This record gives sequence, structure tokens and C-alpha cells, in this order.
Amino acid sequence: MSRRKLQICCLVALVFCAACGPGRQRTLVIGSKNFTEQVILGELLAQHLEAKTGLHVERRFYLAGTYICQQALLSGRIDAYVEYTGTALTAILKEPVERNAADVYAKVKREYTSRFGLEVMQPLGFDNTFAIVVRGQTARQLGLHTLSQAVPDAVHWRPGFGYEFMERPDGYAGLVRTYGLKFAEAPRIMDLGLLYRSLLGGQVDLVAGNSTDGLIAARDLTILEDDKHYFPPYQAVPVVRREALQRHPEVRRALDELAGRISDADMRKLNYAVDGEHQDPATVVHEFLRASHLE
Repeated sequence: MSRRKLQICCLVALVFCAACGPGRQRTLVIGSKNFTEQVILGELLAQHLEAKTGLHVERRFYLAGTYICQQALLSGRIDAYVEYTGTALTAILKEPVERNAADVYAKVKREYTSRFGLEVMQPLGFDNTFAIVVRGQTARQLGLHTLSQAVPDAVHWRPGFGYEFMERPDGYAGLVRTYGLKFAEAPRIMDLGLLYRSLLGGQVDLVAGNSTDGLIAARDLTILEDDKHYFPPYQAVPVVRREALQRHPEVRRALDELAGRISDADMRKLNYAVDGEHQDPATVVHEFLRASHLE
């Protein structure tokens, strides 16, 4: 093929691709991790940004865990997703655990900007800490309310945890060290979506879930209080590529409207609507935005 013909073919291909959908300059890509709450939050960002900015929003959900989402941001595969401040502090920044929510947020915001060129927006309003969960019947029979009270009984239990919890500096190793926990067998590593099913089915006796999981109360499960305050604060915050905010200043204004608008109770209800009532996440989010006058 002659050089002239090759140039024409390339030009035609570019025009054709541009006509296939919105250009990347007018598109935002929102990501999420691979569990219900993250899909809900990803959909919430997507719908709100579509309504408030007029931009085309692509959804790339179920991107495994924290590290994959972070790499997707840095590589430009996604423009934003919702992270948790304690996770950002320990898993991404590799900083020691801190307990003060304001200090953790300030450090994460500062370091994400200086190290990665990413902007941490204002907290959405809720804190989703890790929750160590047992069956309600077990807690009642043994009179358990705190993790410290559970230590003598844990030697008879089979634990189940997600892969990320096993690997994180604020996860399994620090938890057993802080409380002196010993179990009947090594933890079973399983997908997050299987944790409560395995607990209710008797395959495991203790799991690490999330405090905003809607199924905990609905399925007669009990959270053991972290009475030694091992876990740091986990405020939910949108993390956005700086280039996306520079290209679309309206994105910042739209995300600022979400600051402080989702309570712990709100998040539990949203999670239960999807996990417990099997509603479509997009429908659940649409109804929440409408009821909250955020449309």
C-alpha cells in the first residue's frame, strides 16, 4: 500500500472511531472495587456526574481490590473511584495506623497529591470500618460483645477472611497480635461475597466484614466491638485524577455537592436494598439521589 493510501486509511479510521461514541475529552471513567458497597458508590458518582456535568460517564466496576483501583487511576484507565481513608493510609501510603479521623484525612489528601498527582475530595459522610462478625446465636450464648471477650472462645473457631484483609498492614496480622487471638485452624481465604454465606452456613465461625454491610442486622449477625481500637478511621472519599479535574472543573463542584450527604445508616440501607432485597444498584442509587434532592 502506498504511503498516501495508508495516510488516508488512518484518517478514515480515526474519523470512524470518533463517530462511534463520545470522545475521551468529554468522557469520565468511574471505577469501583468488587463488592456491593463499592458498586453502589461507583454508580452514585456516575449518576450524579452525568446529571450535573453533562459528561458521558463510563462505568468500570468490579476492579478487584484497592491496589488494582489505584493502578487503574495512575495509568489513566479510570478517572475516579471511592476509597476509604484508613485503607489509603495503610495499604497505599504504607504509613503507620493513626486513630484521629481528621489527621488521617489530612495526611491522605496531602500525600496523594504530592506522591501521585491525585486529589482526595471531601468525605461522603460515613465511616466504613472493618467489622469482626460472628453469628448472633454464638454471641448471645457466650455473652460476647467485644473482641477481647471473644479471645478465650476463638481457639475453637474457624475464621474466614478476604485476601486483601490477610495482606494489609491494618488487617489480620495486626489484629491477632493486638488481641492475642488464636484460632482452631488457619484462616480460610475467600471472596468477599461469600463471607456471610459461609458464616451463616457454619463453614466458618468468624469473619471480617464491613460496618455498613446491610446484611449484618438482617441475618442475625453480631459485630464484636473493637474495644482496643485497632482499626483506623475509614471515611469514604472520592479520589480523582488531577487531569480530569483540570479538564472538567465542573466535576469538582459536582463532587463537592456529595460531601457529608451519606450517613452510616444511609449506606447500610443502600447495601441492604441490593444484597438483601436484590434490587438493581442503578435503581437504588437513582431513588436515593432523588430522595436526597441531589439530582
